[in-house]
Amino acid sequence: MGRTFAAGADRKDPPLETGAVLSFLNGLGIGPAVSVAVHGIAQMLPWTTAAVLTIILLAGFSRQHGLLKGIIGVVDAFNEWLGHVTAWLCLGCVLVCFAVVVLRYVFELGFVWLQELYVWQHAAVFMVGAGYTFLKGGHVRVDLFYSALPVRGKAWVDLIGSLVFLVPWLVVLVVTSAPFVGSSWRIHEWSQQADGLPGYFVLKSVIWVFAFVVGAQGLAMICRSLLVLSGHPADRPGPNAGATPSPQQAKGPP
Repeated sequence: MGRTFAAGADRKDPPLETGAVLSFLNGLGIGPAVSVAVHGIAQMLPWTTAAVLTIILLAGFSRQHGLLKGIIGVVDAFNEWLGHVTAWLCLGCVLVCFAVVVLRYVFELGFVWLQELYVWQHAAVFMVGAGYTFLKGGHVRVDLFYSALPVRGKAWVDLIGSLVFLVPWLVVLVVTSAPFVGSSWRIHEWSQQADGLPGYFVLKSVIWVFAFVVGAQGLAMICRSLLVLSGHPADRPGPNAGATPSPQQAKGPP
């Protein structure tokens, strides 16, 4: 089925087509340029994040509801679309895995790149689809007191939790992964398996896609919380809506 090799040891030359593509990219200087861009974005991210959060908080507490609803609408629509697109990777993962099994046990053939393909697809489903799962309230929640809180209490928990835990963690994730992702782009890293897939740097970049989609949905949660706290609740699809009750729920019993 293939042997595991240390990086750079007994590595076969890439296929002609792949080698031509990599040569073209190197000729354009994309690898080093992307590496520099990754490090630059990572250095600017904390300040950019702080500025965005400041604008959103000011908009919330100054009752600029149009801006908040606009952010919610754009983020929700984007993650809804991305989730539906990413879902097709589940089908691809099943089909590729089925092909691997048939080729191995029926025809006694094995392709390392094909085995890696369904693993990569599986990783992309979880990482790229994380924002959609967040939108639908599908992430695991250990709930000790949240469900018993009133609407405004849930809004405060969502707001503080996003600002204190979610956003800082995503910033740390992006900053600390910058050398990991940037160096991979700089050398156009391949799989460490013989005959494995090229473009390992693209797979590593999914870390940043995860941070972006979850961070964007986190900003939407912050906006929703601010709307609730200012008396203008916004609906949100999915279970465990948190600080996004329907207008009837927000008004409470008559």
